[in-house]
Amino acid sequence: MATTESTPGAESSPRRRHLSPFRWAFPIVVVTLLASLLGVMYLDYVVDPEKNLHDFPIALVNQDVGDDIKNGDQVQHVNFGDQVTEGLRKAVPSDQIDLRVLGINEAQLQMQSARVYGTIIIPSDFSKRLGILGVGSVVPGDIAKPEITLQTNPRTGAFATAVVQKFGDKALTQVNAQVGQQLTETVKKQLTPPPGAPPTELSAATRLVLAQPLNIVTAEFRPLPGGSGEGLTAFFYSLLLLLVGMVGAMIIHQLIDSALGFLPTEWGPWYVHYPRASISRTKTLLIKWSAVVVMSIVVSGALEGIGAALGMPIDKPLLLFLYGALVMIAVGFTCTATLAAIGTAGLIINLIVFIILGLPSSGGTIPIEATPKYFGWLARFEPMHQVFLGTRSILYFYGNGQAGLTRGVWMAVLGLAIGVVFGLGITRFYDRKGLERKPVETADTGKHAKPTDA
Repeated sequence: MATTESTPGAESSPRRRHLSPFRWAFPIVVVTLLASLLGVMYLDYVVDPEKNLHDFPIALVNQDVGDDIKNGDQVQHVNFGDQVTEGLRKAVPSDQIDLRVLGINEAQLQMQSARVYGTIIIPSDFSKRLGILGVGSVVPGDIAKPEITLQTNPRTGAFATAVVQKFGDKALTQVNAQVGQQLTETVKKQLTPPPGAPPTELSAATRLVLAQPLNIVTAEFRPLPGGSGEGLTAFFYSLLLLLVGMVGAMIIHQLIDSALGFLPTEWGPWYVHYPRASISRTKTLLIKWSAVVVMSIVVSGALEGIGAALGMPIDKPLLLFLYGALVMIAVGFTCTATLAAIGTAGLIINLIVFIILGLPSSGGTIPIEATPKYFGWLARFEPMHQVFLGTRSILYFYGNGQAGLTRGVWMAVLGLAIGVVFGLGITRFYDRKGLERKPVETADTGKHAKPTDA
């Protein structure tokens, strides 16, 4: 056991400090827990999107007006579009796909505001063309298969588009087979010969055409312009705004504390620890916030300039600049307020809130509807999701408020307000309590103690 003995006139010698096993193991435990949380969030996010699919919005537009078809001596009004619509509503798993039966105008509005990821369109002459196909199978003449159009919404992201296409291939293939079976039976009834006449058989080619009577057309709704990274530029631009806001705030916090003498400054082998400045916590935080504001304005312009130089299409440059600055200011204020409140542990809190929980719940690469449901709960308030919605709206949807810009702006303002209230509240409380930022004085301060080994 180490003891100390006082030696009169001896020079002051620092107390020998040993790193306890607990202090040595503590950072390892913290990193392991953070890595485990990171692993759960990121792997659960991406391992099986199809299994996690829920409430995935797709519009269904039925424009079919029906047609009158002769059935024997009777004329019957049919509407195959209604039958297809009803069949899809029953066949589509409601726990996975949110199939919305809409008019064409409403469907386009929802596509333009990213509220649906795709649209199935049944044209107005669907029944008429099916009837013509049935008649044309036994009567000479030129015919064409009726079409059903599957519109994708590429501005919502490449993965969402892939889900729409896979759903369309599966669902519309079933519809094609069902319509073909019904059409074949109708044609056979029309060919039923009178009593005593020989039966009329359908040729193999006719049966083949009637079995798959529909032409499924896949088309893009408002394709993305070149330089959009297949819909990923919005995600990475959002990530840049978030990272710069968080990392920039932490760098500003560190450097200003060093300049004020609260932390040592080290540059390679050089070590400087300036005298501690006589300044309150509140004033220190205000200085950091002023630096965050300037940094955010400058960086927002720099990022937009880099994007433009690299060929990224920017339809609303002023709006993107202002929104980028607002986001970085909100994130920077909140991060510095957290650091001012709880010190070094604030680094961990910021990492968890903005990165570990934020990126998987952003919806930037995989839609929220294709992730576990708790990601949808996180997306309600996690900053990254709000930033992504606003950025995507500006870059791909011409700043449409319903496409996410309104939500992105108001959530950024709310985050900024929370950061300001929390930061000023906690620092003023510390100042009133006299909790100054100064080293802890030990019992050995002022003693000329020399450590020895027992």
